[in-house]
Amino acid sequence: MEVSGRTGLLGLIGTPVGHSGSPAMYNYSFELLDMDYKYLAFDIKLDEVANAISAIKTFKMKGANVTMPCKGAVCEYMDELSPAARIIGACNTIVNENGKLTGHITDGQGYVRNLKENGVDVKGKKLTIMGAGGAATAIQVQCALDGAREISIFNKKDDFFQRAEKTVEDIKKEVPNCIVNLYDLDDTEKLYSEISDSDILTNATIVGMKPYENDTNILDTNVFRKDLVVTDVVYNPIKTTMILEAEKAGCKVIGGKGMLLYQGVEAFKLFTGKDMPVKEVKAKYFAE
Repeated sequence: MEVSGRTGLLGLIGTPVGHSGSPAMYNYSFELLDMDYKYLAFDIKLDEVANAISAIKTFKMKGANVTMPCKGAVCEYMDELSPAARIIGACNTIVNENGKLTGHITDGQGYVRNLKENGVDVKGKKLTIMGAGGAATAIQVQCALDGAREISIFNKKDDFFQRAEKTVEDIKKEVPNCIVNLYDLDDTEKLYSEISDSDILTNATIVGMKPYENDTNILDTNVFRKDLVVTDVVYNPIKTTMILEAEKAGCKVIGGKGMLLYQGVEAFKLFTGKDMPVKEVKAKYFAE
């Protein structure tokens, strides 16, 4: 569609953004749905966040996606935060409703939606989740909000471990019916014990991602059983070493590419009130 005097503007803020596939995905969706919007990427550093938020209001943008390192910094400029964004203290989607800015985080929603599209519901389930970074935290919080029975978090005792301690306390406060515990990822005996009675195992660490594609956090493949769902947030490679080994053991496996797609699908709905044409977008940009 040609740009008109009524064309609405959406965008991505953060740095770097030159590699992002979001502009292509969103603009393709607008074209298919005959919607008069355009989506651009804006390279915004931390010290430019305040000006970027002001620009969203001034230009009456419908909203913006937020990537690193700005996900936390934008929160202080929001008029309202979704429950998940408030608990996590970060957002990746800003919706502008007549000057009122609401911050959301759709990463965890994308994870849950990806599972549902593959026939798996987190409600009432026990999850063991490896990792305590941004994606891991979003998954943990969203799964708790969506009714997970129990969540066992494993992370090495690094800087993210303290963050995970806060996440555990926040989840306990906000979702008291969800049992949540934190353990040292180097304690493999405890890790395998927790996996043994879990319904879902998730890798949300960088292990398995290039250039660590030959590595895995699960060294004993005997922990894989046919009734265990094994998921990974890593999408490059499409099938990590952990996923390949779990698949070989007969587990149901779900890779990370769907999470990437569905977090965008959730944001699109927040921006436009319409469903992204998932089938076409998936075929064009997420074909395996």
